[in-house]
Amino acid sequence: MCEQCGPADGAEREAADLDSVGLSRRGLLLGAGAGVGVVLTGASGLASPAVAAPSAATPAAGSLKNGQWCNPARGHFPKGGHYGAPRGGGPHAGQDVTNSVGTAIYAAAAGTVIRRGSGVLGGRSGNGLVISHGGGRYTYYGHLHRFRVGLNARVGAGQRIADMGATGNVTGPHLHFEVHSGGLGGITNPVSYLAARGVDLGGGWPTLDPGAGGATVKALQYVLTRRGHELVADGDYGAVSVRAVRTFQSARKLVADGQVGPKTWPHLVYTLRHGHSGAHVRGLQTVLNKHSAGLAVDGGFGSVTRTAVRAFQGANRLVVDGEAGPKTWTALVG
Repeated sequence: MCEQCGPADGAEREAADLDSVGLSRRGLLLGAGAGVGVVLTGASGLASPAVAAPSAATPAAGSLKNGQWCNPARGHFPKGGHYGAPRGGGPHAGQDVTNSVGTAIYAAAAGTVIRRGSGVLGGRSGNGLVISHGGGRYTYYGHLHRFRVGLNARVGAGQRIADMGATGNVTGPHLHFEVHSGGLGGITNPVSYLAARGVDLGGGWPTLDPGAGGATVKALQYVLTRRGHELVADGDYGAVSVRAVRTFQSARKLVADGQVGPKTWPHLVYTLRHGHSGAHVRGLQTVLNKHSAGLAVDGGFGSVTRTAVRAFQGANRLVVDGEAGPKTWTALVG
């Protein structure tokens, strides 16, 4: 875990630096004792909004579980690597996710890389990236081994942006992941922030509410088509797709609420291997492409798709067998 993910040297220099991307000095000084502007629970305007229960009848367009966020890395949470954990001089500013050097790091949401290099935020050592997602939201990825995108690059949710490493002041390889809400410096708990958006940072199945959109929704529509529901794979989880999900849930004796989460996903996905073909393979290819595979979405599980599955499994430290089973699907849609 991080030995130093909080205290900063040169508070005035960091204040000027953060001012250049729109953080107020007041925001910085809120955490001057820790040196990083850490805003813990209870800070005005930075708490994650409450998520309303989805309607079973109509799309919940206002839900935060909208398919726009995803898991940045596979691994486990190390002891003492949680948000707010004591650090000399201030609380831990993010969540650590531990795995081996070279494990894939993905953009948690679409945005623009605004910082790339060593020590890109005050008090954070080693190689790091900052992505701006608009609306005052930023994510930080620290202790990286290798960059896979350049400065000012536009990235999509789930695009591979870096490799996990052990650069800087650390005790072992891991991703130090932060979420900033309300401006760069408005640090919030990344585990609860992503959970409110349907993402399990610990590595479980995601949750999609009616009204969601994106590549994971498109994959869902392909799989539902294979399950006998003729859907247009347009990436829009609207009323027609919601009805299909509710019908599927009812047939499987699940709660028919239209929410696709940990209880529904395992019943939906297929174990796919070389030689399979059909809409479910198109769904697999779609989420592989979300993670930078670059496949033709042709519905054929041939040698190229098998190679992509094996590459994804290796990059995420899964069993490399070229077969898309539940564990591989969890990582792909999560």
